[in-house]
Amino acid sequence: MDLENRTLVINFILVGFPGPLQTQIFLFISYLVVYFFSITANVLIIIAVKLDRRLHKPMYFFICNFSVLEIWFTSTFIPKMLSDLAMQDCTIPVNSCILQFYILFFLAGTENFLLGVMSYDRHVAICSPLQYPVIMDRQTCIFLALGTWISGCLAPLAPAILISQLHFCGPQQLDHFYCDFAPLISLSCTDIFPVEVTFFVASSFIILSCCLFTLVSYVNIIAAILRISSNVGRWKTFSTCASHLTVVSIYYGTVIFMYVRTRARANFQHDKLVSVFYSFVTPVLNPIIYSLRNNEVKAALMKAVNRLKINV
Repeated sequence: MDLENRTLVINFILVGFPGPLQTQIFLFISYLVVYFFSITANVLIIIAVKLDRRLHKPMYFFICNFSVLEIWFTSTFIPKMLSDLAMQDCTIPVNSCILQFYILFFLAGTENFLLGVMSYDRHVAICSPLQYPVIMDRQTCIFLALGTWISGCLAPLAPAILISQLHFCGPQQLDHFYCDFAPLISLSCTDIFPVEVTFFVASSFIILSCCLFTLVSYVNIIAAILRISSNVGRWKTFSTCASHLTVVSIYYGTVIFMYVRTRARANFQHDKLVSVFYSFVTPVLNPIIYSLRNNEVKAALMKAVNRLKINV
């Protein structure tokens, strides 16, 4: 049948996690708690860094960027998911779905680049402490931060433009809880090969290169830690880096499984379960691991709280 004679879909239906009412209530409460914690924790981190001059350092500058990214990332899909669970209205216009896809992968690309920059910052701080103030000066930090956001913005632009040119003739059911790449293009009734190749090349290059850069940085960091003479200093530094590396491993393990592959290998049910790790687990772990376990950040938060009490 010719495309001209087929009815084009104008809305998708996000399937999400179908199940009994108890399951829907559990998911609603779980994601509401995660969203509230993520927003609150990241806002507190930004406020603490802004108010305490002792935290005006490159590491905390990048952590603030990471917090802004986390707030935006969770806000891109969790409010819509909560609305779907509460109102049982899982429709989303095709154009809004494509826009959500672009924003999510813009932020995901930015996170890849930012993790690489943050690992480089820690590498310089631990491996070249005397040169650190010179290498990571204010201008360099701003340049690196802008570079991560601009690169993340450009990364999914070509796939998003190609997806916007596809036609969707049905079915309407998009087998995910947000507009992910593989479930989205699987609903197209036109040729998806160009967009599939473009997305695969872009995602594979960004994810694998950033992952390799981050891992190499941490390998050098661990080697430098092992040369520290003080057992206390060695353990303290290693504990922090091990926590960071754990979060990075969870993140890259999931995104490599999800996006460094062709669509032919996609299993949407497995994809949804894996997506929970970086949409549910990492928004909780990131502020805890990168900031709230840090004594300087905790001291700054206590100082801000005490200042608020005095003003009240």
